[in-house]
Amino acid sequence: MLFWCSLWLLVPLFLEIGRFRPAQSTVSFLGVALVVWTNLEVLLPRLYFKQGKKLLYLLAGVLLLTVVMESADYLNDWLYPGRGGPGRSGMRYITVSMPFFTAFIGSALVEVAGFADRKVREAALLRSEKLEAELKFLKSQINPHFLFNALNNIYALTVIKSDRAPDNLLKLSGMLRYMSYETKEETVPLEKEIAYLRHFIDLHLLKDSQGLNVQVNFDAARPGLKIAPMLLLPFVENAFKHSKIEDLKYGWIRIDLRTQPDGVELKVENSRPAGGSPKDKVGGIGLHNVRRQLELLYPDRYTLEVREGAQDFSILLKIKV
Repeated sequence: MLFWCSLWLLVPLFLEIGRFRPAQSTVSFLGVALVVWTNLEVLLPRLYFKQGKKLLYLLAGVLLLTVVMESADYLNDWLYPGRGGPGRSGMRYITVSMPFFTAFIGSALVEVAGFADRKVREAALLRSEKLEAELKFLKSQINPHFLFNALNNIYALTVIKSDRAPDNLLKLSGMLRYMSYETKEETVPLEKEIAYLRHFIDLHLLKDSQGLNVQVNFDAARPGLKIAPMLLLPFVENAFKHSKIEDLKYGWIRIDLRTQPDGVELKVENSRPAGGSPKDKVGGIGLHNVRRQLELLYPDRYTLEVREGAQDFSILLKIKV
């Protein structure tokens, strides 16, 4: 409002040097103030921004301008009786109406543009919050059976007073700490994700004291490489879930994580029992959810190849970070 009022207080000053009329400019100033305030505080929020009331806004705007212009013209006639004689010429009409019409249209355009910008930012914020909530939901779908089995295995080690019990309990504690705090960040150093996977695999290996057929290779050449947390776990978890690794004769898993100049590459292969593996009804993350998480985090920057053989299953994930 100050902007438009000041504009139409200064314009006559520059255009009519020597014929500047302070009283007439004051009338314009007050009229513009009334037009802009009414437009911004009443007409736009109550009519224009309401569904189906734009025509009513237009009519109300015309009425507002007519009342203000007639009032300003009347006051100017009273202040300057001999300024133009009886009647109203076209030029005089334009001179009187221009400040109010320009202020009305200009303030409306600025406010509508600001309103549109706010709506765009609100929509972007809403999408961001929705994606964040969806990612948190996806990350939370960790199979609770793993935690229960890990605790049972550690308990068994304490019963036989094994020296391995404290170390494995510390690994489980580190995993829970990682899940509770580190995963709140958008990205974490690759070394932390690798440490989590190592602990996950080590606790799974407690299932059999004779040793399971699991081969692991983690490339730690770029420990500081940033990656989204808990992104690689579902592939390793599914390998342990579906390979029937307890079958010491036929069950096996191969995990290979390599760093590339522009990202990481994960290859996970596992045996596939002839009878199929029982479906886990609680927890876990399926490939559909993993793909969704990848689309949210790395759009157009990942490839995921899935191969299902008669006796084996493998995935190859490449991510550009």
